[in-house]
Amino acid sequence: MTDLPPKPVPRADKVSLWRYMRLFRQDILSAQPARLYRAWMAEFRTPFFRSFMINDPALLREVLKDNPDAYPKSDRIGAGLRPLLGESVFLTNGAVWKAQRRIIDPAFEGGRLRDTFPGIVAAGQAGCTRLNAMADGTPQMIDAEASHVAADVIFRTLFSIPIEDATAQEVYLRFQAYQQAQPILNLAAFLPGLHWMPRFFRGGVRAQARAIRRLIADLTQARLDQIAAGAAPDDLATKIMTTPDPQTGKTFTKAEMIDQVAIFFLAGHETSASALAWALYLLATHPDWQDKVAAEAAQFTGNFSDLSKLPVTRDVFREALRLYPPVPMMVREASKPTIFRQRRVPQGAQIVLSPWHLHRHERIWDNPDGFDPARWQDPATKTAQRDGYMPFSAGPRVCTGAGFAMIEGVVLLAQLVGQFHFAHVEGQVPVPAAHLTVRAQGGISLRITPRTK
Repeated sequence: MTDLPPKPVPRADKVSLWRYMRLFRQDILSAQPARLYRAWMAEFRTPFFRSFMINDPALLREVLKDNPDAYPKSDRIGAGLRPLLGESVFLTNGAVWKAQRRIIDPAFEGGRLRDTFPGIVAAGQAGCTRLNAMADGTPQMIDAEASHVAADVIFRTLFSIPIEDATAQEVYLRFQAYQQAQPILNLAAFLPGLHWMPRFFRGGVRAQARAIRRLIADLTQARLDQIAAGAAPDDLATKIMTTPDPQTGKTFTKAEMIDQVAIFFLAGHETSASALAWALYLLATHPDWQDKVAAEAAQFTGNFSDLSKLPVTRDVFREALRLYPPVPMMVREASKPTIFRQRRVPQGAQIVLSPWHLHRHERIWDNPDGFDPARWQDPATKTAQRDGYMPFSAGPRVCTGAGFAMIEGVVLLAQLVGQFHFAHVEGQVPVPAAHLTVRAQGGISLRITPRTK
């Protein structure tokens, strides 16, 4: 199969405000015009908001790396996510955010990643066992299993429990319902001062968020009790809950930890599930690359040192993240007036950073819509890799779990492709859409069969 991987059909370049709002609420990807795949910057003005989408590498460096404190996370982003994430590190700014990162970051340092590795491998092995019952060549929804195995990774590495644990299973099922109902951005993110905006939450979103947080509170309290009794396992939750801020000596309270666990689950489960599902689809539609991954996977024994034997698998996963970045857009806010590309940017303007458009930018990437893992070993693409790739954001606010996510994605891909062959279903082309992450409308259906040895 040589067709380009699926991409949403962009809207017409000019539409009415009300038409745009309707499209935006349905899917933020197809609501954008095609010109954004070539533009260095685009300005959007409406009676309600003013925003600037930036793809210019120089502007991205200014906002994310050179002067990040001048462009904090937009408070309006919390309009869609705060019911679940509270005051987690994903939504906070300034001194609060810096204190949170000082506590969280040590848990994801290099040495700690080695400690989490057995949990990742065990979750992958459990996923392969479940797939055995599905590998009969009939169409199967692979994104459902990707979500299952990614959730299992989080429970095993964060709380040392498999997803079969009753509480873990309920959190997982409720999160599935939440992510289908709530987009990463909603219109409330751009309409300030309108207190009736919660009506834009789809049915059940707040109730699901409350239920998830109650379950996380139970897990957190149980871990606090284990820590107090000196019986806590040495996993990510224990590390984070017992690490004091080196400047203040404070540790997270129970309420603060609930917020952080919620974002760990979002960042570590939902984003990983999205990337894994798309990677499997891309391999199903590019059997030559699937064969290369399978050949590498045959050398993988489950040891941490084996990661160095999976360079092709790593490049395939990188390419999947390029084509289908799990978090398609991020929003910052200009804290003071400034100038972008000779255009005045007022204080309070929303600065939209779009990995979705940047990763497919026609002036940065060669063959931007094509699946080509070989590009990651091509010296000619080093500039594009530096300027046009940020699946985990960049600068001080880069995702603290980026290293964890890359290990997880590569290991799970090697385990699954090492044991099974994945083939696309004729006539079924998944259409990307943005919910909490970039997912496929109606899911991704693949045919799975055991791989012959």
